[in-house]
Amino acid sequence: MFKKKKFRKRAQEEVGAAIRVPLPKGRQCLGIVEIRLGYGKSRVHCTDGKTRLCKVPGHLKRGLWVRPGDIVLIEPWEIEGDRKGNIILNYRPNQRQWLERKGFLKKLIELEEF
Repeated sequence: MFKKKKFRKRAQEEVGAAIRVPLPKGRQCLGIVEIRLGYGKSRVHCTDGKTRLCKVPGHLKRGLWVRPGDIVLIEPWEIEGDRKGNIILNYRPNQRQWLERKGFLKKLIELEEF
C-alpha cells in the first residue's frame, strides 16, 4: 500500500560520515549570503571580491534553502556575470569546517573584516 520512507542516507550524513566536498570549477566561486531579498534571490559576497545578486534556479528551488551567513557555491551568469549569478549548492556545517581547515574560506574571512 504505502511505501516506506528511506532515511538511511540522510542519517549517515548527519552523523558525520565521510563525504566529498564539491569545490569550485571553472568560473564558479564560493560566497557567503549577506541578505535574503525574497523570491529566491539573495545578495552574496563572493571570493573574487564582487557582490552579486544570486538566485536559486527553478529546478533547485524546493530543495535548496539559504539563510544569511551560509557558505554557497556560485556560478556567475554568462551575461552580467560581475553582478548576477546562480546559487548551485549550499554547504553543510561539516563541509564548511572542511573548507575552513583547507583554507578555501580565507578570502571570504579577509573580505568580511573590511
